[in-house]
Amino acid sequence: MFSARTPEFEVINAGNAQAREEVAAFLARNGLGIDDDIAQFIVARYQRHLVACTGIAGNTLKCIAVDAGWRGTSLILTLIHEAELQAAQNGEHQLFLFTCPDNVKSFRGCGFYPLVTVGKRAALMENTPVGIHRYCSELRRHHLVPGNTVGAIVMNANPFTLGHQYLIEHAASRCDHLHVFVVQEDFSAFSFKERFAMVRDGSRHIPNVTVHPGSAYIISRGTFPGYFLKDKQVIDKVYAAIDLLLFRNYIAPALNIHHRFVGTEPFCPLTAEYNRAMHRWLEEETSAAPHICVHEIERKTDGFNVPVSASAVRRLLKENNIAAASRMVPATTRAFLNNGVQHQRCLSEPLTAAV
Repeated sequence: MFSARTPEFEVINAGNAQAREEVAAFLARNGLGIDDDIAQFIVARYQRHLVACTGIAGNTLKCIAVDAGWRGTSLILTLIHEAELQAAQNGEHQLFLFTCPDNVKSFRGCGFYPLVTVGKRAALMENTPVGIHRYCSELRRHHLVPGNTVGAIVMNANPFTLGHQYLIEHAASRCDHLHVFVVQEDFSAFSFKERFAMVRDGSRHIPNVTVHPGSAYIISRGTFPGYFLKDKQVIDKVYAAIDLLLFRNYIAPALNIHHRFVGTEPFCPLTAEYNRAMHRWLEEETSAAPHICVHEIERKTDGFNVPVSASAVRRLLKENNIAAASRMVPATTRAFLNNGVQHQRCLSEPLTAAV
């Protein structure tokens, strides 16, 4: 009976505490949580009652809900359209959304297309049918190189350490060519621009290495939504699955990658779990894409037989011990440590499972 009536739409800043509380209550009534990284909400009201909402977090639509009385109407289509218009005003045109697989059909009707689905847990969708294929075509056109053994590393490099450099050198020695992807989102102590420069400069001496900027198709844990997945462990597992299946199904075939290298993880349980997920989703699970062999390389250690880690470097920087931190990074990284600014920003752990 609502379909002939027209709701009003409103853009709400997520920093508005009262409005955020209203949205959170609406989502809770619909069995959903709320993600912290949302900058804006698009809400629909009918007779001043909130009947639908979606959140915008960068290039991702999250926390999408429609009141039970309005489901089956055109409201979801209009809601997503309003969100796309607002995102475009924000400068974001390539949009993603994560949802339950049961909702894929509804969002296809809104112009979104499925990229990866993980069982009955989650699906990742994009507002174009050609985005991932265009990206892979560009990779293939500019970076496809001859060789039977082609490998890859995905790293955050926050900052780039002697351990990262050792991993790249070791992997490159076992490959005809090695592709290194640097996670692009700025959820780390060092910006993406800084991290990319560190990795690029720290691996220039290795002739068979190409360093790539990460793309929207290499997902940061910091942007992965949890609003429809209640259990933290489930969120972590689904995040890993989607990220790894995107790599296996699209990126790896584009570059003929059949090997993925990663350092062992003695410290962080979250990253250790991600390493285990690599073996499952890249090696063991059935897929239309070829299997990718995962190689866990023992981490480089310091003079006291302690594995070199970016977290240790960040801790030393936080303590203003730049001299000790400098001993754990290559000369190309030291320039970033010594500029007198970067260590002041190293106040939190990164929000990604990539090293």
